[in-house]
Amino acid sequence: MFTGIVEEVGSVESIQPSPNAYRVAVRAQKVLENTRQRDSIAVNGVCLTVVDLGAGTFDVQIMPETFKKTNLSLLRKGSKVNLERALSMGDRLGGHLTSGDIDGVGQIKEIRKGQGETLMQIQPPPRLMRYIVPQGRIVVEGVSLTIAEVNEREFLVYLTPFTLENTNLNSKKEGDLLNLEVDLISRYLEKIIQEGKKDRTIVDAEFLKKAGY
Repeated sequence: MFTGIVEEVGSVESIQPSPNAYRVAVRAQKVLENTRQRDSIAVNGVCLTVVDLGAGTFDVQIMPETFKKTNLSLLRKGSKVNLERALSMGDRLGGHLTSGDIDGVGQIKEIRKGQGETLMQIQPPPRLMRYIVPQGRIVVEGVSLTIAEVNEREFLVYLTPFTLENTNLNSKKEGDLLNLEVDLISRYLEKIIQEGKKDRTIVDAEFLKKAGY
């Protein structure tokens, strides 16, 4: 589990394709502290397993399926990536609970810079719109953000100067693709409601007859 609070911005050192996966080396500093092989690190919001550690770098393997459902296929040497280590018991929950499993890729439709904040308008896949509500939470490129406004096809988030300075969102431009993870609670609630509808018993004459009435 993660919180959507980016610890640092790393950079892609190398990308090596192989028959079954891509091996990506990421240069970092803070997230390497106490990190071991098999630990999880969210890279642009995607939960990945550390397979090797080097001098100032860590390696992850990215499966082709992950490339298909995220924007990690766009990574190149030198790409800036948001990094967060997995949550430990007792850590402060500064953002909100996230899984590191990407629900879809959205596109930046508009960026407006104002005084003290930047507005970003994002168009997600249509199937995700039902999970996106005003004042709700969403993870964008591994960053936990509050949804400011929602219309039929898009949603707005406001980025503070601090967020821009400490994540890779400051390098994004209109048309760029972003990894999105919707709120876990909304997905669980939808599942519970759907299962409740399936299990609902209809009390009719036939039901009463079988029950002995």
